[in-house]
Amino acid sequence: MGHCGLKCSTAPEVAFLMLFLGEYEHTLDQKQRLAIPSELREVLDTKQHGEAFIVAPGANGQLWLWPEKTFAQLSHSLGGSLIGDPSVQDFERFVFSQAARVPLDSAGRIRIPDRLLQKFGLAGSIMILGVRDHLELTEPAAWKREQERLQPEAADIWRRARQTFAASQRPTV
Repeated sequence: MGHCGLKCSTAPEVAFLMLFLGEYEHTLDQKQRLAIPSELREVLDTKQHGEAFIVAPGANGQLWLWPEKTFAQLSHSLGGSLIGDPSVQDFERFVFSQAARVPLDSAGRIRIPDRLLQKFGLAGSIMILGVRDHLELTEPAAWKREQERLQPEAADIWRRARQTFAASQRPTV
């Protein structure tokens, strides 16, 4: 809630929505820096999202990039790990131990640690995919194969997504 003055009531702050869209092919430069396309940087607000990305392994085996404050919010939503569920602890060890903070430089580039580039087989040309609240990094040939695999299933993918969304909107008792 935001405060509007001494005798005013409080009003909710307007959230700056972030939506990453599109696919972009960029090349790592000689210093292993990757330029984040301006169309993707434009949806970021440094006050709301931070001045860096967190790069970490994603659920699909690719490297994912989250704005640092978005990643922090997602992390805090997991709760504490002192007496946590073993599967949550496995997730935390797997993701957080491999994660790195990668600030954007003045030219809109990030420097991904060599260990992550090597582990995920990324070199030279990289596809940057806008996937709603995060970016995914993948090798161009792998992305082409994934698109070829998904295209014939497009109608079924939409149907399953609608069912999942509808189920999540049902009230729980």
